[in-house]
Amino acid sequence: MKKTPLEVRLSAFMDGETSREEKEELEKLIASDPNAQRIFDELRHGSDVGRKAFDEVLKEPVPLALVRSIKSAQPPKTRDPSPRLARPSLKLAPNGRQSLAAALILFAVGGGIGYLLGTQPANAPEAAPVTPAQVATRNWLDDIAAYHRIYSRQPRHMVELQASELDEISKWLGSTVGVKFNFPDLAADGLVFQGARMFIAGGKPVGQLIYKNLDGDVVAVCFTKADGVANDTDFSETIKDDISIVSWHRDGATYAVVGPSSDAMLDQIANRVSSEI
Repeated sequence: MKKTPLEVRLSAFMDGETSREEKEELEKLIASDPNAQRIFDELRHGSDVGRKAFDEVLKEPVPLALVRSIKSAQPPKTRDPSPRLARPSLKLAPNGRQSLAAALILFAVGGGIGYLLGTQPANAPEAAPVTPAQVATRNWLDDIAAYHRIYSRQPRHMVELQASELDEISKWLGSTVGVKFNFPDLAADGLVFQGARMFIAGGKPVGQLIYKNLDGDVVAVCFTKADGVANDTDFSETIKDDISIVSWHRDGATYAVVGPSSDAMLDQIANRVSSEI
C-alpha cells in the first residue's frame, strides 16, 4: 500500500480497508500534512455527495405504471427441457500477483471517483460568503455530533440528572442555557426519557434532553441561546459520519434533534419536538 498513490491509500482508509499499522500511519499523516488533509477532506466530501445523491434516488417513488406492469406480468411457460451438450466449465484461479493487481485497480477506481466528485466544480453560481452566524451554527453542530458520539455510548454516565428530577432539570437548564422549554413526549416514537445534561458547543452552554428506544439507540434534543438569528422553522439536516442532526431556529434559540444516521424517523421526531418543546 505504501507504493500506491496517496489518494488510493486515503480512499482505502475511509473504507476501512487498511491494516492497523497503515491506519495509524495515515491518521498521523492527515494530522501533520496539510496536503494529505486537503485530499482526505476532498475524498470525504465526494463520499458525502455520492451518499446524499443515492439517498435522494431511494426517496423517489416507484412509478405506478411499473408496479402495474410487475403485478400483471404472466409467469413464463414451462416446457420440457431439451437435452443439451455439456459445456466444459471454465475455472478462474488468479495467482497472488493477479489478485493484488485487481485489488489495486479497484482501489484506484474508487479513490478516483471520490476524488473527482470532491474536486468537481459546481455548475451553480458562486455561493455567497459564509456569515459569522453560519460559521457558529456549523461549529455548534460539529460539537453536538462529537459529544453525542461519546455520551451515547456511556450508559452509566449518559445523563447528569435523572428523568425523575424534572423540576431540577427545568431550573438548572433554564437558568444556565437561558432557554425556556418543555419536555417533549416521544413515547409515540418509541422513545423513553432518560434524563438531561449540559455541555458546551460553539462556545455556549447547551441543554440536552436524552431519550432511548428499546433497541438502545439514543436520540437527544439539544437547545441553546441564539440571539440575533432569524427564525427558520424549516428543518436542516446534517450528517456527520454515523450521526444525523436535524436543526432549526425559533424565538431566539437554536434547537436540534441528534441521533444515529441510520434512523429514518429523525425528521418525524424533530417535527414532534418542534411542536412540543
